[in-house]
Amino acid sequence: MSAFSANELAYIQSQKLGRLATLSEDGAPNNVPVSFHYNAELSTIDIGGYKLGTSKKFRNILRDGRVSFIIDDVLPPWEPRGIEIRGTAEALVIRQSQGEEQFGDALIRVTPLHIISWGIDTHPYTRNSRKVGSA
Repeated sequence: MSAFSANELAYIQSQKLGRLATLSEDGAPNNVPVSFHYNAELSTIDIGGYKLGTSKKFRNILRDGRVSFIIDDVLPPWEPRGIEIRGTAEALVIRQSQGEEQFGDALIRVTPLHIISWGIDTHPYTRNSRKVGSA
């Protein structure tokens, strides 16, 4: 069973870009745009990219797996909508067999613990906040 509502899932699957926030070694936030896709089998967000395994965000997650991931946009004339996924992340090295779609040499898998959405199942200025897992 998915941690997301049907409308949230449709929204997530309609988007191509999100922002991943990790914690640097000194505790400072590091927020970067990333490509992603929803993993229906695990109900996770999988993040990939070119040379992801050598990136600062990958190293940050190896050290501290707490993350926040945001997908948002604005519909005309001014209707903000989005979803924030707070949770834990795993930094995984992957090997793909020949012929599989290339998602890079590594991936970051975000498991939701807390979901906050707005403008998807609610009015654009009303938050829908719920815990969906435990750390």
